Amino acid sequence: MRFRVLGPVSLAPRTPSAAKPRALLATLLMQSGEVVPAPALIDELWGTEPPRTATTTLQVYVSQLRKVLAEDASAGQVGALLTRAPGYLLEVPEQEFDLPRFERLRAQGRTAAQERDYARASRLLHEALALWTGPALSGIPHGVRLESAAIRLDELRMEVLEQRIVADLRLGRHQELAGELLALANEHPLRESVHGHLMVALYRTGRGSDALRVYGRLRHSLVEELGVEPGPALARLHERVLRRDPALDWRPDKAGTGTSGVRGAGGGRGARTAAPGTSGAAGVRPVPGPPPVLPAAAPGFVGRHGELTVGERALRAGAGRPAVLAVSGPAGVGKTAFALHLAHRVAGLFPDGQVFVSLRGPQGGPLNAAQAGTALLRRLVDDVPGSWLTDPEEVTDRLRRTMHGRRLLLVLDDAASEEQVRPLLPPGDSSAVIVTGRRGVPALDGARHITLDTVRPDEAVELLMSAGGERMARDPVTAGEIARLCGYFPLALRVAAAALTARPHTTAAALAERLRDERTRLGVLREGDLDLRSSLLTGYQEAGAARQRAFRLLSLAPGPDFAGWTAAVLLGTGVAQARETAEELVRAHLLEARTDGPAPRYGFHSLLRVLATELRTAEPDGERTRRDAAERLGRAYLALARYADRQLVPGRDWRARPAPVRTAVDAASVVGTSPLRWFREEAAGLVEAVRQAHAAGLWSLVWELADSAAGYFHACAAWEDWEETHRLGLDAARRAGDTAAQAAVRYSLGDLAWQRRDGDRAMAYYAAAQHGFGLVGDRIGAARCRIGAADILLGQGRLGAAARRYGRALALCSAGGDPRGGVAALNGLALVNLRLGREEAAAGQLAQCRGAAERLGDRRWTEYLRRTTARLTAPTSSHATEIQPGIWLFSPTSP
Repeated sequence: MRFRVLGPVSLAPRTPSAAKPRALLATLLMQSGEVVPAPALIDELWGTEPPRTATTTLQVYVSQLRKVLAEDASAGQVGALLTRAPGYLLEVPEQEFDLPRFERLRAQGRTAAQERDYARASRLLHEALALWTGPALSGIPHGVRLESAAIRLDELRMEVLEQRIVADLRLGRHQELAGELLALANEHPLRESVHGHLMVALYRTGRGSDALRVYGRLRHSLVEELGVEPGPALARLHERVLRRDPALDWRPDKAGTGTSGVRGAGGGRGARTAAPGTSGAAGVRPVPGPPPVLPAAAPGFVGRHGELTVGERALRAGAGRPAVLAVSGPAGVGKTAFALHLAHRVAGLFPDGQVFVSLRGPQGGPLNAAQAGTALLRRLVDDVPGSWLTDPEEVTDRLRRTMHGRRLLLVLDDAASEEQVRPLLPPGDSSAVIVTGRRGVPALDGARHITLDTVRPDEAVELLMSAGGERMARDPVTAGEIARLCGYFPLALRVAAAALTARPHTTAAALAERLRDERTRLGVLREGDLDLRSSLLTGYQEAGAARQRAFRLLSLAPGPDFAGWTAAVLLGTGVAQARETAEELVRAHLLEARTDGPAPRYGFHSLLRVLATELRTAEPDGERTRRDAAERLGRAYLALARYADRQLVPGRDWRARPAPVRTAVDAASVVGTSPLRWFREEAAGLVEAVRQAHAAGLWSLVWELADSAAGYFHACAAWEDWEETHRLGLDAARRAGDTAAQAAVRYSLGDLAWQRRDGDRAMAYYAAAQHGFGLVGDRIGAARCRIGAADILLGQGRLGAAARRYGRALALCSAGGDPRGGVAALNGLALVNLRLGREEAAAGQLAQCRGAAERLGDRRWTEYLRRTTARLTAPTSSHATEIQPGIWLFSPTSP
């Protein structure tokens, strides 16, 4: 899905970072294919008191969205934002938009349920719910339209969820539903339908007394809060549970559509289960087996629906070999809990026993093959010696004879390697094995692989509420923040819930406050024998010294993710070697690969970054390491950004620059021929590099980095990043006493103020910058300031004053050899002539500008001048004038 509203609003592959453009996108998406009037959009974005510049700002946001869609169109994507009176129309193909797909699956699932095809209904509705990644239209401010739409969508999701639960109940999946319904009842304490489904699921799993308690709690809540009794349907269900009505017992659907579920004798209450796919007809007899030997599944297990489905399919016997499912993922992600939950779901398939074996010793080290085999033998037979068997061949032989002809399910937990696992695999094709481990076992022949990631945000909140009790459930907003601070890691979520449960005197808000400080977060996430830091450290300690060092150093990478060249600079190696090191950390689940392709990007999970930072700062020279890395990385960013800037905006920087410090990366190979793409990928890291350089007191590096990105900020209207980096740059230039640097930063801040339509502030910055350039004898800088001031005067209609400043600046640029400044000044004179009706003079000046822009190799200016010249021969009734590429002035009569 490229366009998403069923959760945080997003537009793949690049969602606008600012909140209001995302809100605009969401408003247009909710009415895709329809014209949304501009006044309605303004009302949605700013409410009843829009700013004076609302119309202009809306047009800027529309332009930004169009740029993203246009870039994606060049890559074969589809979608267009069109101007259609009296507003805008967004065309989105249904196959790229999650909402139409959800509605289609919802309708198909409802039809299947009406036709009593509950297996198909469950599958379709599961698929519909899997499209959701959080509360509808989240992550953006809501006006009236979006708030109403979000309420409607969340109610639709709840409707589909209940339809899916009904289908699963029809299929006999009561055991799996009980935990999910307990969490839902906790989340919706007054929703009678959910409590009714929960009562049925509990009754059919032999928990009739718990079902009665559910009714009692709901009745108490309804009477206390609303003053009403439960409805007649729930009251009748309560009566039927009380008298143990046999009609409540589950039976397969006579149409045959429900028999793919697990069938139990006597309606499934306390009976043994038969294998899925059996009908229970005459001649099919369940095979008796030993009592289950699996540990109990973790309570409150949530989510993982897709992975569980894949796992169930993989565990069916293979041809000539046991079915093997390998489950990998970082420490704390819930591999063991997943394996046990899955094993309990399929236990009926393996009547000869289900066995759990940890492949770690008491001190946490991996068992060797003989020790692992002995541990497994002890769970299968009674005559194994108390000490470890030392002959691997003897152990393997005894294991094979013991397991031969038996239908077993083995759960081999926390495996270290393929060599450890291979001797433990049962012979034949009637058994199955679940192997868990941080690194996985990719070389294990015939294995199916599942890599577990963090749970979804809504599932994380569900886990917190089910495990954290009423205090967590009373504050769902804070629960969402705690889930985010826990990085949606199941272990971290369980520790957080346990920490709240262990402290009856505290609140969820107090726990969130303690978790916000990264320096103490891992210490807070420790309760009893649950210790997140210890769990995360196990993967680090097994990584080896070289990878441990890389893990610590890469935590200094700025931004949410980083490229191979960043790793090379931080590690002091070549790019190829740095990428290989990063890939080793990815395989160890200490780092994440965020993108694929020839130039992947990497990033840390938030909790692993906290751990890496802790370990790095604990080193004796941790502060020096941080400062040296900030300087190395800042110098590399400077070299790359200057190279990209020269391609993106040729001639923008007129000053003579010392060559950046030589770095290990080649600018041409890193930036390539797409400077705009490079800037977009690295913008967040570049801004963070400015912050790091400022914190380290690297004053000249601060303002040079800020200045190197000014052309990108200008071209893409990245106003917030522009302002932050340049305010830090101005402070750094003042601290360094560098007059020329102060003038340059003030000149750029003047451009920013002018783009924001703050003419007075822009004029003040230009005046201060012009004075500074005069002090250091920089005539070109002073001329550029005159051009900026003239642009403001032009917008104010003071044509004579603007023409004088443009003319003086043109003379200075010509004398100083500044072709870019000359283009801007001559363009300004042409615009003055256009306002005065001197179209012939303007046409000649625009032709000169276009020739100069072409010689500079500046495509943006060349295209702008082509558009401006075309408007001379095809005038429009527009009240707006484009005075620079992508920058418009609006007359007072403009709507």
